[in-house]
Amino acid sequence: MRRRAVELTPPIVRVPGRPGWRLASAPAPLWCGSGFDAIIRPMQTIATIFWRRLDAPGHDACRLERHGESWQLDGAAVFRHSDGRPARLDYRVFCDKAWHAKWGRVRGWIGESMVDLAIARNPRGDWLLNDEVVPELGHCVDLDLGFTPATNLVQLRRVHLDKGQAAEVAAAWIDVDGDSLSALVQHYRRRDDGAYDYHAPRFDYKGTLKVSGDGFVTHYPGLWEAVA
Repeated sequence: MRRRAVELTPPIVRVPGRPGWRLASAPAPLWCGSGFDAIIRPMQTIATIFWRRLDAPGHDACRLERHGESWQLDGAAVFRHSDGRPARLDYRVFCDKAWHAKWGRVRGWIGESMVDLAIARNPRGDWLLNDEVVPELGHCVDLDLGFTPATNLVQLRRVHLDKGQAAEVAAAWIDVDGDSLSALVQHYRRRDDGAYDYHAPRFDYKGTLKVSGDGFVTHYPGLWEAVA
């Protein structure tokens, strides 16, 4: 069966009892779960990156895409989990023109365990995990996928710091081990064109991130580095 490529809104739906696909009569909200797997016309690729993991065997490939006024990260991470199990996770994060995260999706597996997580922020500002509201995250603006350095780009692009400026970022942080979403406060201070002092108190982590002109982290001390 061949599917037609359509815009994300309105979504495409299967018509019971009829072959093929059609456009829904009314558009669904962007945060609705049905939008995660909608077929989207090819986006403009802005930048790509390939990372090597430093604390365990692993790699991550990601690209930054633009679709009209919206932004999207699309990537895949393959690595050895902390308990020794092999893992493969595909991810996608969709943002509006101002780099506010609207939804994300993580699919794959860790050893014998399947991972299928849908994260979204609804129009009221609530964060949802697999269609269930997660309380006490209304102050979080960004989405952080804990297993990849990709989402630091979204945070840095959104706060858009000048040299010497600093910002505190509250992110909804996804833990694929516990299938949970929780708050993660992070601090950034821009040192120069390609370096930011970074601090995540929750994990007692501090380091100077090296960043490309496109916003991708190219060196995450002790965790990731870009491969030329």
